[in-house]
Amino acid sequence: MKKYLKLIRVKHWIKNLLIFLPLIFSREINQSNIILTILGFISFSLASSIIYIINDIRDKEKDKNHPTKKNRPIAAGTISIPNALTIAGLFLIITIAILIYLSTYNHFISIYIISYILLNIMYSFGLKNIPLLDVFILALGFLIRVLYGGAIINVEVSTWLFLTVLSISFYLGLGKRRNELMAQESIGNNTRSVLKYYNKEFLDKNMYMCLSMTIIFYSLWCQDLNSKYIMWTIPVVLLICMKYSLNIESNSLGDPVEVLLKDKVLILLIGIYAIAIFLTLYVIR
Repeated sequence: MKKYLKLIRVKHWIKNLLIFLPLIFSREINQSNIILTILGFISFSLASSIIYIINDIRDKEKDKNHPTKKNRPIAAGTISIPNALTIAGLFLIITIAILIYLSTYNHFISIYIISYILLNIMYSFGLKNIPLLDVFILALGFLIRVLYGGAIINVEVSTWLFLTVLSISFYLGLGKRRNELMAQESIGNNTRSVLKYYNKEFLDKNMYMCLSMTIIFYSLWCQDLNSKYIMWTIPVVLLICMKYSLNIESNSLGDPVEVLLKDKVLILLIGIYAIAIFLTLYVIR
């Protein structure tokens, strides 16, 4: 069972929690919207796992030469390609079934997952080798999750939420490339061809430009949320950003999920932020 959980990368489903942001910040929490958003989370998680499987099959031979990716089930040979495709097919059927149900609430809901799947298939089959476009696609994946979450409950995603998520997504994507470049230079193994177009100075400058924009957009968003105490969450967001930045400046491959799950302090700070948001939006506003 463990190898199958590793195949579908369950721990990466944590990124799909972005789908809940429109529900939380719109203050439209009710039983119906919660159920719809959970179904949306499940459908997007299964869709993302399909992409992971396709990508692992596509990069099987290259992954065998990577210091960590060589342990992935397909590269390691612990799960055969036919078995992996069977799982992907099953996930596709479940995803389609959920989308058919969700479409009764919003006829355009399927566009987001279809766009995500097609975009990532194109990424896997070549776009990931084009500098800047590769990071743009990574960032767009996070943004699609938020837009999907809004569409599920028919809530318009605010401009400030859009800009905040977009800028932090670029920061995460650039940070991932930065640390992959650093790791590649240390081991002398060219495992991602697009890295030859990047250098540390370029990635550093643009990372922190995007991080600064994130703080600015989030601060402006707080002013727009009609809660006099929510401004107090800004220092917590600053601490989260600084702790994350400290982590990727150290010995890390820069994957956002790995950075988060390996740092208990970062998890604690995010927990504090979640509690603060709940209190300022729903209790003491």
